[in-house]
Amino acid sequence: MSSTEQHEESSSDRLPFESVFSTVLNGWAFDRRATDGACGPADSGAVRLIWLKNIGRDGVIAEPDPEVDDWRSDAPERLHLRAGDILLSSVISGRPKAALVQDADLPAVAVSSLFVLRAAKRLSAEHARLILAFLRSDTVGMLATRTSGQQHLRRSQLKALDLPTEDQALSAALADLAAAGQRLGEMAAEANTLAESVFDRRASPEEARRIIITTGQLTRLRSVAAAQLDDPDFIIRTRYPYPIALRWRNVEAQKSAEGQDDAQAKEYEAVLKAAETLLGYSALLTTALAHEAGITCKAIRTFKGKIATGLGGPGFGDWQRILQQIAAAEGMSDLPPEHPLHELAVLLADDEAEVACQSLGTKRNSRAHGREDLPAVSASKLNEAHDSLRFLLDRARFLADLQLLDVTNVVWDRHEQSDTVTFRRLMGDHPVVPTENLRHAGPGRIEPRLYLADRDQGLHPLSPFLTCETCEGCATLSLFHADKEQGVLLQTSLDHGHFYPYQADERTLRAVGLR
Repeated sequence: MSSTEQHEESSSDRLPFESVFSTVLNGWAFDRRATDGACGPADSGAVRLIWLKNIGRDGVIAEPDPEVDDWRSDAPERLHLRAGDILLSSVISGRPKAALVQDADLPAVAVSSLFVLRAAKRLSAEHARLILAFLRSDTVGMLATRTSGQQHLRRSQLKALDLPTEDQALSAALADLAAAGQRLGEMAAEANTLAESVFDRRASPEEARRIIITTGQLTRLRSVAAAQLDDPDFIIRTRYPYPIALRWRNVEAQKSAEGQDDAQAKEYEAVLKAAETLLGYSALLTTALAHEAGITCKAIRTFKGKIATGLGGPGFGDWQRILQQIAAAEGMSDLPPEHPLHELAVLLADDEAEVACQSLGTKRNSRAHGREDLPAVSASKLNEAHDSLRFLLDRARFLADLQLLDVTNVVWDRHEQSDTVTFRRLMGDHPVVPTENLRHAGPGRIEPRLYLADRDQGLHPLSPFLTCETCEGCATLSLFHADKEQGVLLQTSLDHGHFYPYQADERTLRAVGLR
């Protein structure tokens, strides 16, 4: 690749600063000693002065405070801010501050410690969000040079920057993160307000305690729930797809039975089953998504061949090879960066993951073929298997964001030109969950079947690679995949291992190359 091509490739996701911002204004350097223009917020022509201190690290401009803020009636018209302007600190301490001016912030002018960046055309909310994140980064902060004891950013340095292009997926991820931070901040503010107001009613200590316990109950419960999310076991049990979450719950249940007969052997077996379910689920997702995208690889073709013509079905090694080979499959580079196949492709993409997977696979095969005495499982072997499983589960945390939806009913609204979809969200370790509804107006009609919802709420069909139905053996809602034993077509449950002859229309398997 030539140096020119390398430059074009590296800058393909960047825009020259001046192609985005047509104007860069310095903030108003007014004479603070002049009192003629000072006024109150209700006076005619009053304009609020926005200082660097008014901009939070989160990019929010503080609401006007008539008792604290400065107001002037003599600010030059050309410096009046407009909705859509971006304010950037010219004096930098730590990371730069940047904020988007909203209608609610006006009328206002920025003072001399701020730059005003005015776009050539109104930026979309998504693009503005990315640019703000970039302007607040160390990449921009490190450009500042020390002058008169402070770090200053110069206009010439700004204009030499390349800005990020619009990327809706990245912008949506930033928006989700900001929304989560805002919710946590609101909860903290609520707790502080409650604590500060406890004696407002001149209550006795006994009455104050009762008020805190009663009115603070929801706040405390939120805190407990949030703290649980720092526990990886809790995340797996409550946020991972149902088959994986259930298998992990079984591991925890066996671990808590320590001291009982064969407890160590049973925990070891539960760990190996959980590992096989993790890889099986991930590989079946990969196969379904690859089929939808028109992508294949040797391991997927081998898996399909086993179901279509073989005597036996897929096993641990087949799942492992699908996950290892999909990254190099032709067509992967053409998928959008946010497509879930990219995350599945890196699950086993390094040496450490391969070692963990190989260790579990060897142990699983030894157990399956009777080459080890389960009651004699050593503590070191159990710990090794447990550590390998935990490592792979941590790498698979992205699965918590890819929602497994069992669509049970679809009603078409011809006036709205959209579907009302009734579904069950099969996330967490219990199959009995409430039904929910969503509106779907995307391309293609939705049918009652199993879907994967990506982060942008795009729905990807998983049937017939994965199906959801009530198990004939235990009457539990379960996930099944096509399987083979001695040439007989079966359906096998991922979550508890029950199997029986295939019940659905085999033509659906034939349509995707499984027959």
